[in-house]
Amino acid sequence: MDLNMNVNAPHSMGTTIIGVTYNGGVVLGADSRTSTGMYVANRASDKITQLTDNVYVCRSGSAADSQIVSDYVRYFLHQHTIQVGQPATVKVAANLIRLLSYSNKTCFKLALLLEGGTNTKVAWKEGMTKDEAERLVVKAVSLAIARDGASGGVVRTVIINSEGVTRNFYPGDKLQLWHDELEPQNSLLDILNAPPSPEPMNI
Repeated sequence: MDLNMNVNAPHSMGTTIIGVTYNGGVVLGADSRTSTGMYVANRASDKITQLTDNVYVCRSGSAADSQIVSDYVRYFLHQHTIQVGQPATVKVAANLIRLLSYSNKTCFKLALLLEGGTNTKVAWKEGMTKDEAERLVVKAVSLAIARDGASGGVVRTVIINSEGVTRNFYPGDKLQLWHDELEPQNSLLDILNAPPSPEPMNI
């Protein structure tokens, strides 16, 4: 650990969120690490938030900002459903998020990925099944966890289709570590622990 490290220096804040469509629905995924400065404040936070029965949002950036925007949007969508007499569409939810975020762009630090419903989704890959889409989401998030210090913890997925919503949980100790993709390197510990090689004699 660098003892001269400036703890007040700007630091990278990030998360991993993803949405993948397939024939018949969509799969959302997110990691679960929440950071406070350089420290991990929560290893198992839930970054996929329900807005309506079939509309979910993936949150990143400031946890407080993304939570309050999600809460406001959920409230407005509920009022909209009561007034109109039918469930709010993904487009209505996206417009509400856009209006709230843009109106407060100098205050909020967030990014939201909105997905849901099945009526307007088109499969991005011909013949992709629900299981293939979820495997892709879990692989993408676990790769980010393996390589990005701002992502970590567990992988959560939400599958939305005409049959309803399914939430799945993949614990961190069950995720692939992806070490086999990297070229083997001799670490400093390997070098220090190696048996000493005979030194050439000087004559």
